[in-house]
This record gives sequence, structure tokens and C-alpha cells, in this order.
Amino acid sequence: MRITLIRHGEPEWVKNGLNVDNPPLTVKGQEQAEMVATFLADTRFDEIYVSPLLRAQQTAAPLLRQSGRTSITADWLQEIRNPIWHGTPVEKAVEAYKEERARPSHERWGGLNGGEAVSDFVRRINDDCAHFLTENGYGKVSNGLPVWTHGKTLDKHIAFVAHAGTNSVVICHLLGLEPTPWEWERFVLGHASISEVEPLALTDGVTFSLTRLSGVEHLPKSHRTV
Repeated sequence: MRITLIRHGEPEWVKNGLNVDNPPLTVKGQEQAEMVATFLADTRFDEIYVSPLLRAQQTAAPLLRQSGRTSITADWLQEIRNPIWHGTPVEKAVEAYKEERARPSHERWGGLNGGEAVSDFVRRINDDCAHFLTENGYGKVSNGLPVWTHGKTLDKHIAFVAHAGTNSVVICHLLGLEPTPWEWERFVLGHASISEVEPLALTDGVTFSLTRLSGVEHLPKSHRTV
């Protein structure tokens, strides 16, 4: 099973100096979404899974329109849940991120005060990704390595339209990498970037190979944002 991971376009996190929860795309973000669809015009996806958050839904819309496919909204692809900041001054979010990054590394598992803990977020994505693989015929080989047996879905091509954190943790899960509390900074996935993971056949099953990370060749320099 080949997996294309698309990050949403640029969101409007701040409007009139106030924080926005579940923001829509900016004008530039909408243009990025159209560019993703154009770049993937010749790619046939068997299924397209989309986070329920607005910025991901709007990013997926041009791709779905072009492909003629209906999206599968997957709640598990949601980004880490931030504190409720809607309508508060932007400085509140800035200070919260500053405080979180100032902690010792092992204390960053707690995440932002009032939000979802990073440890819970990573566990949520890992558990749901494992369930997704099982549903698609992949059974984990019990040898301590990221190796799976597979059914009839080896040639299947799916897309996830989601978020930097979600896509990063999924990549770690498939590659067998230990998670960290700073996945967003370990894998810098730009807005509307495209990453690819493909199956690699082994003698006793398959593993996954990262063949593209945060590809932005479809975006002009003026539209390469993070």
C-alpha cells in the first residue's frame, strides 16, 4: 500500500489580532490547495482520507473535485488538540508556545497547558494507524521490527490530507522510529507539502520506505510557507 501524505494549506490562525480555532485557509492556502490538485492530476488514488478539521477539508476539496472521488472523513487524522483560544489575543498563543519550548525535553510530552498532551496525541495516532493497517490487511510481524505481512492491498494507493503533527507521527509509525515531543520540528512539513511512503518487500513481509518528504516542487517560492 502506497501512502501519499498531504499537509493542509496555509490556515488563517489569526484574524484581526485574535486567535482562530479550526481556521479556514487563507487566500494563499486556497491557491496552494489548487496547486496540489494540479500536481497530482495524473495520480490515481483508490481512497482519499481527510481530517475533519476545516483547513484539511478545504485543502482536499480541489483534489476531490478533480479526481471525482468522495472523501472519507477520518477523525483519527485530527491534529493535536490545542487549548481553546478562540477570540483571545494572539499574544496568548505566542506566550503558550514560548513556555512549552522552554521546558526540559522530557517535560515537553505534556504539551501546551490546557491542550492535548503530546504523549496522548502520539499514542492516539499510533493506535489508530495500527488499526488502519490491520483493516487493510497488514499484520505486524512479532520480531520487534517495523515489518508487516500483507493481504491483497499491496498495490493500493491512498492519500491522507491532514496535518504536520499527524503526518509526522504516521511516518514515524510506518518507519518504526521512536517518537519525540517535537515531531513538528523534527519533520518540517511545509503547507501543502507532499510526502510519500511506499512498501518495500522483504523475505518475511513488507516494511515501508520514505520516498519523499515535504515535497514542495509544485509550489512557487512565493507560496512555500510553513
